[in-house]
Amino acid sequence: MPDRNDHHHQPAASRDAAGSLNPNLNPESPHPETTRAHEEPLGSLFDDAYALYEDGKTYLEAEVAFQKSRASYASRETGSGIVFALGALAFLHLALIGLVVGLIIALAPIIGPFVAVAAVVGTLLVLMIIVGLVARSRFKRVSQAFKGDRA
Repeated sequence: MPDRNDHHHQPAASRDAAGSLNPNLNPESPHPETTRAHEEPLGSLFDDAYALYEDGKTYLEAEVAFQKSRASYASRETGSGIVFALGALAFLHLALIGLVVGLIIALAPIIGPFVAVAAVVGTLLVLMIIVGLVARSRFKRVSQAFKGDRA
């Protein structure tokens, strides 16, 4: 005779892992229907979250390594670029010296050597003063733009 407390045996339905009656589970069926919740315990959610954390950490480490190598490359290239830019400016300076000397030599037969030197040097000094005043006005603009910004 069946025991009154024997509520676990149901012919058409079976109890799931939580103990509730689930009519979809049939123990006589060769392939009982199961859900994903029955296949993976609650711990797998934490495993997935931890795997996601580890993947994010790995991605972040890879990104930092990539940015470091990119910054190193940019630093090396910028350094060599500065060296070549200074070299170009040195050659420009030499070319301008040649132009000045050439102007003095070309003007010497026409207006005399001393007047030619005075004319070329005077012109260069006037140009230097004009460019210097323009530079000073630009620096004053920048200074005034930040003067009211006292945070």
